[in-house]
Amino acid sequence: MLSIRPIHRALVPVDSAAARRVSALNYDEFQGDHEIWEAIRDAPDSVLNVTMAHCAVASPDRILRRDSDESLARANRNFERLRASPLTHEVKRALYIYEIVDPQRPGVRQIGLGGLARTNEIRTDDTPAGPIIRNEGVRPPKARGRARLIEATGAIIGTVNNAVPDASGAFAAALERHADGTAPDFETGGAGGTTHRIWLVAEPGAIARLQRLLAAEPEAYVADGNHRSAAAAMLGYESFLAVFFPADRMGISPYNRLVRLPRQHDATAVDAALERSFEVSPAGDEPLQPCETHVIGVYAAGRGWRRATPRSGVYDAADAAASIDHDIVQRTLFADLGLADAADERLTFVGANKDAGWLAAEVDGGRADLAVTLPAVTMSQFIAVCRQRRMMPPKSTWFEPKIRSGLVMAHLGGD
Repeated sequence: MLSIRPIHRALVPVDSAAARRVSALNYDEFQGDHEIWEAIRDAPDSVLNVTMAHCAVASPDRILRRDSDESLARANRNFERLRASPLTHEVKRALYIYEIVDPQRPGVRQIGLGGLARTNEIRTDDTPAGPIIRNEGVRPPKARGRARLIEATGAIIGTVNNAVPDASGAFAAALERHADGTAPDFETGGAGGTTHRIWLVAEPGAIARLQRLLAAEPEAYVADGNHRSAAAAMLGYESFLAVFFPADRMGISPYNRLVRLPRQHDATAVDAALERSFEVSPAGDEPLQPCETHVIGVYAAGRGWRRATPRSGVYDAADAAASIDHDIVQRTLFADLGLADAADERLTFVGANKDAGWLAAEVDGGRADLAVTLPAVTMSQFIAVCRQRRMMPPKSTWFEPKIRSGLVMAHLGGD
């Protein structure tokens, strides 16, 4: 059974105009600090001033070290400024309904329930029956950085995105009925022409009904935000900020790779590594972003795009995690090139907000030696990994559209 409780003090934009100014992309949607600095310069009132305070500086040459004492002190000041701003106000004891309209998925209504989920419901060795199932390893330094931001600001800003089975469709139907009965409290545009709408729910009877709906779901799968939930647990907090969406309403986009080769490896080594585990053929001049499982695109300067498919026996089809293409590439091609550790800094994970053409340009510009494009993980693959209690390959699921940061924040002061 899943629990959700109202946010005691929810900091939210005062209206849609304020939501456009305050909300922002999540930190993991940027490809480096300079890009974040530019985003803050273009949106000086945005929550990025808090979540990415190390980049909230006068010029790029003054960017601070992330999670440094100086950057965290700046995050604190910037959060207090945001809280005192006429752009935001506090709403007491509220859940919220969150809808994302995506023009790339016409006819799909992604709608979910937000509030505070319980850290003791996360499945761990200490809570083996917990109904919130993680599917990605947590790196303590990263979780500690998120925890330090919570401590510095006295607020939980990062939201954990969860998928629930909603086998009967009753959960989605009830959320739609509530949303259709009244106008949203505020809405804003987002990446890719998306629209993000929020309905705040503070009436006790409505809160109780929504809580019962979620409690009927047997489990939830963490789609985005493993480290955000881990940060709250690390601090000993009972709750973390979360939204629960029906799984069949969510979309997963490709998550690709840029590779810098170890010094001793060259293009010939890449060719040999590919031939060892894949059937390889030329793919023409157009950027290749595979749409079919077990089709992989590989680009190198002077060799163009190639199409690679795993040879027989390279993966175990009964193992949900090991048969995902991101894992196959890591265990074969990358390991053969001296990059067996997925945390190797010479591997760069690139989300779907950068396309295959951008990846090829990075290679042509000498900033990477190899681009590898991978098909999006399917929702059935994702759920199979969760149900087998395995871990997804690192950076393999780019859930899209993403929850927009700063639309609903949990202010902890006075709690």
